[in-house]
Amino acid sequence: MLVENPILRGFHPDPSPVLARGVYYLAVSTFEWFPGVRIYRSQDLVHWTYTCAPLDSEDKMVLEGTMASDGVWAPHLSFDGERFYLLYTVVHGARRHPVMDVDNFLISAPDITGPWSKPVYLNSSGFDPSLFHGEDGRKWVLNMEWDWGKVCWGEHPFTGILLQEYSPEKKRLIGEPKKIFPGSPIGSTEGPSLFQRDGYYYLCTAEGGTGFFHAATVARSRNLTGPYELHPDNPVLTSWDGGWEDTAGELARRGTGPERLKKAGHATFLEAKDGSWYLAHLCARELGTTRCCPLGREAALERVVWRDGWPYLDGNKHPKDRVEVPGDGEPIPEPGRESKVYTFDTDAFWADFQTLRAAPEKVGVTTQEQPGVLRIYGQESVFSRFRQGLVARRLTELHARAETVFRFAPDSFQQAAGLICRYDEDHQYYAHVTWDEQSGQTVARVLTVDHGQASLLGDTPVDGTEFCLGVVISGEQLQFYFLRHGEKVFLGKPLETKILSDDYADGFTGLFIGMAVQDLNDHSKYADFISFTYEASEQEEV
Repeated sequence: MLVENPILRGFHPDPSPVLARGVYYLAVSTFEWFPGVRIYRSQDLVHWTYTCAPLDSEDKMVLEGTMASDGVWAPHLSFDGERFYLLYTVVHGARRHPVMDVDNFLISAPDITGPWSKPVYLNSSGFDPSLFHGEDGRKWVLNMEWDWGKVCWGEHPFTGILLQEYSPEKKRLIGEPKKIFPGSPIGSTEGPSLFQRDGYYYLCTAEGGTGFFHAATVARSRNLTGPYELHPDNPVLTSWDGGWEDTAGELARRGTGPERLKKAGHATFLEAKDGSWYLAHLCARELGTTRCCPLGREAALERVVWRDGWPYLDGNKHPKDRVEVPGDGEPIPEPGRESKVYTFDTDAFWADFQTLRAAPEKVGVTTQEQPGVLRIYGQESVFSRFRQGLVARRLTELHARAETVFRFAPDSFQQAAGLICRYDEDHQYYAHVTWDEQSGQTVARVLTVDHGQASLLGDTPVDGTEFCLGVVISGEQLQFYFLRHGEKVFLGKPLETKILSDDYADGFTGLFIGMAVQDLNDHSKYADFISFTYEASEQEEV
């Protein structure tokens, strides 16, 4: 049976897989989106279903005020035969100052859906923690080390991988940390994971930075604490087909290989039910020739073969579009296509949607006040890092259409509701209905934000209190519209999709489309959303 990459499409970075009780699970990063760390499950490595997000309360993470692309980084999911363990970092101040505040935590649960324990604080020496369960029953935490002093001296702050024992009884790290791997010549060593096989400890790390130079490095040792010898054909996985001697500027953009999947790296090994091996990793799909990836970093899977005690990808070291997996189940009918109409009479829509930085009830979102609708009370502006009344889902393909029907009656220019396409506070497009003081009527318009610079487009009068706003994404361009008597009326000009990408915005997340409401008077005005339609295709316009 073939699995189509990416296996999780749209923003699903840093995949961490585990096989437990006959089921595959996969955890991915969520950064500033709430709840934190999405976990999916599968019986066959092909069909994946959203299962839970364990970081569902402020005692596990506090995100209000977090800068864009900070928040929850690189979870590691593991199972020791009795309990699931989830390690994660809550990041503040990434890349803005020499010091990165990176608090690492551990939670555990008897079942994947919980109840998850209160978090145990581990350390703050670096991000990307993982947990290794030794055959002797001891547990060890790994994380990269960030040396902020080197930043001040103009040197590279990634100094290698630390290992320290964890005591479940004492619920803390014990002993002293030991640096077991300084990294390969590729550099930027992070994302460690460790497993045992045939008398060796195998260490897999991410290197090259999570962009076009990204790679997965493997080293092995007979001893847990090293020394670790480098894979004879390192890296094991990469989309980059040049060298790493000069990884700056335009060379990176010109030198990527012809593969459809770029940025391959941050990988973790997985032994399947039949004893075959796989590598889960992140990747990205480019938007035309722009060298931008609006979908963000996605999750993919590669088949692994063993030669002379070393793991290799089945084929060359570049990511594959399709990978053979065990079993003879039903394939996905149309990989790369999605079509859904969300209604709000149940909470099922939350499997795809998230809020920003805080729980729904804290940002004025409820399905309880009016049967069958999603009511969002206006909160702070679309520039706020604290409380936004916003519910959104990932864009999964480069061609898509989204449409929402809602009821709203603004009586002030401080009130707005509508359809948003956002990357972060400084890069977003927002089609909304508001009150125009000058004309004394309700209007629809588009707010565009590019590198923090805002402008308004398409000021169009609209009638009534029930509206339908939509957006069509056609690869490199997108355009908003509203429906008037069933006919599309476009709002403003076509806009560039690339603005909503990792590469343009210099971030780590991806493009989200959703519903938003603001009331800058007193947060009492609300909008009732009746439905949200989403259609997407990898190759064709929808």
